[in-house]
Formats: sequence, structure tokens, C-alpha cells
Amino acid sequence: MKLASYWLETSPSFRSGQPAGPTGRVDVAIVGAGFTGLSAALALARRGASVAVLEAGRVAGQASGRNGGQCNNGTSHDYAALSAKLGAERAKAYYREHVLAVDAVETIVREEGIDCDFHRPGRLKLAAKPEHFAGIARAYERLKAEVDPDVELVPPERIGDEVGSDAFYGGMVQTRSAQLHVGRFGVGLAEAAARYGAQIYENAPMTGLDRLAGGRRRLHTPKGAIEADQVLIATGATPPLAWFKRRMIALGSFIVVTEPLETPVLDRLLPKRRNYVTSKIIGNYFRTTPDNRLLFGGRARFAISSPTSDAKSGEILRATLHEIFPQLAGVRLDYCWGGLVDMTYDRLPRAGEHDGLFYAMGYSGHGVQMAVRTGQAMAEVMNGGPQANPWRDLDWPAVPGHFGPPWFLPVVGAWYRLQDQLH
Repeated sequence: MKLASYWLETSPSFRSGQPAGPTGRVDVAIVGAGFTGLSAALALARRGASVAVLEAGRVAGQASGRNGGQCNNGTSHDYAALSAKLGAERAKAYYREHVLAVDAVETIVREEGIDCDFHRPGRLKLAAKPEHFAGIARAYERLKAEVDPDVELVPPERIGDEVGSDAFYGGMVQTRSAQLHVGRFGVGLAEAAARYGAQIYENAPMTGLDRLAGGRRRLHTPKGAIEADQVLIATGATPPLAWFKRRMIALGSFIVVTEPLETPVLDRLLPKRRNYVTSKIIGNYFRTTPDNRLLFGGRARFAISSPTSDAKSGEILRATLHEIFPQLAGVRLDYCWGGLVDMTYDRLPRAGEHDGLFYAMGYSGHGVQMAVRTGQAMAEVMNGGPQANPWRDLDWPAVPGHFGPPWFLPVVGAWYRLQDQLH
């Protein structure tokens, strides 16, 4: 297995980056060239703002280019539980934000002509145990009645029409969910922002931040410094400042991708080529790629991504893949990689302003679509429209005992594994 992201390995190079280091002054500086930062840069540059984007590596090189390529319209939470906790109206609003987020991705793809295989096959949540289907059926009834009339229930006797495996016992389809080649989308998003005048600096991590007169900031990089009237922190799971680090939990997620498979094989395994996610707490997600590979991911291990960790997680995923699809026991795995999910303690995104800095992060596994939508929203906020931020009323306390690396992940992983065994 090659320890690299399939999405990044099969993407074109970004050709419109700035050849020299950052200098001068701009209206807005954005830290991070993932989907959040690039969508904000595109929206701001379209309005005529001068924008500089500082990226520590390559555009879309971290979470935006290292995920499962699913662009789903559901929340991270069970809708009924979210409604009970926050109230029906707020739960509906948050669910609808996830629907609108998928629409936002599609609109950018269409308007900017980004070649990234965007289409909407739907997302199928699969009951991994017979008793899980009852909960999925209750969720279906609630969603269909209150907020998503397009959901479909797949009873156990019909699950064979959806997936060629004996491991599942029914499911629910959220039909408005999409999939795309996230690497090509990320590069296309960066090229679009650059066409409107955004200055994008790769391999230019922010190494310092000074406060200047009038609320302006000076952002330092190894290549130079730039001044900005406004700053957006859009770094996902690895924010550069302590206040954000105490509120973000970086959680590893790991993926393997098979060699290309024959079309008849995929027709038997996944005839509708949807996005798939299983109902266990430590579950799995999978889909096909544009060139007929099977992408298969999950937590695997509660660990941070590294070459050694990725390889160990890849072997766990290989075993799970063979449990679900024993037909693939002899199939070669070509790619294996890990990435960081930017989790918040309640798995809801956060966006707003702290100490004069704007921020957007914490998508908790739904970043493909929510990063795009929230980046656009924060562009509107910085342009004087605070009501555009759907997360503005959420408080964001620090995670108790958390000051950096998530030391508690093994304990959380053990607890979740126990819950999966018991329920």
C-alpha cells in the first residue's frame, strides 16, 4: 500500500499560487487553504476584496484532501436527540444548514466549472446489527415528518438490493447527499479564488501574529509578512493559537483504497454506488471512486495520523473490509492514509469572532460540505452581515483538561468499543 491520499495523488497541481512570499497589505488574510479558507477567499474576492491565503503545505492538503469524499446532508447527531437537546426549531435549522451546504458545493462546481465528478447518489446509513434497524426506522419517521421529506427507508428484506453483503440489516437513504473527488475540487476551488484575484501562498505557515493600530494584524511566515484589516482562522483540527487548541479535538480517521475493480464486481457489491456509513459508534464508511476502486474508512484506532499509525490502521481496515465483503479477500490495496477530524465537544461546528479574529472550524466529520458553506457564511460576516453565521449563538467553552494533544483518546476509544459490544 502506498501511504498517501488517493485524492491528492490523483489531483492536478495548483498552478496559480504566488511565486514570492507574502508582503504588503490586504483587506482579509486567511490562515488555511482548505475548503473553509478557499470558499471564503472565493466569496470575498468575488466582492472585490483583496485577499491573501496562507497555507502551511499545499492547497486542500490536510482534512479537505484526506477524507472519504462524502458530501452528506445529515448532521453528526441523531436528529431526535438534537431536537430534544436544543429544541425543534434549532434542530431543524441545523439540519437544513447541512442540506444547503451540499447545494453550496454543487453551485460552486457548476458556476466555476470544476471537474470533480460531483453527483448525488444519496447516503445510505446501514444497520450493523438487527436491533439497530429499529432506531434507524424511528429516525426515518421523525426526519420525514419534520425536516427531510426525501429520506427513504430500506427494510431488512430489501437491503440486498443496496449492498452485496450479509453484514447489514436494513438502512435509511438521505437522497440529497452527494459525492465528489475532493482533491480535484480543492484545486479547482483554489484556481477559482485566484482567478478573482485572491493571493494564495503555499508552504507559508503562519509563524507569528502581531496586533497593530486600528485593529489590523501582521501575519508572519518564513517567506515574509503581510498586514490585514481582518483575519480568518480556517485551520481545522490544528489551530495555531492556544484559545482554539483548548476547544478543538483532533481525532484520527483512516482510509484504504483498493485496486480498480471490474464493473460487474461493483454491480454486485454496491449496485447504486451511494455513500455508505454503518451504525456502530466506531463504524465504517465507504464508496466507490471515479475509477472503480472501493474506498473504505473508519476510526480503526483512536490515534493521531502518522506513517506508522496509518499503516497499522490500514491493516485493521483491511480485516474489517474482508469481514463485510469477503468477496474482496484477494484484492490488492493500493492506498492507505490518515487524516484529522476537527471535533468539538458537542460535534457542532463553531464560527464567529474571538479577540478580533474571525474563525470557522469544528465540522466533526461533515467538513466537505460544511466547510464550504461556513466559509461562505464567514465571508458574509466579515462583509458586515453577522446574521449569515448559523452558529453565532453557540457558546464554546474549553474542553476540561485539554491543552493540546488529546491524551484522552485511548480511554474514549475503549469506552466506545464497549458500547458497540453492548448495544
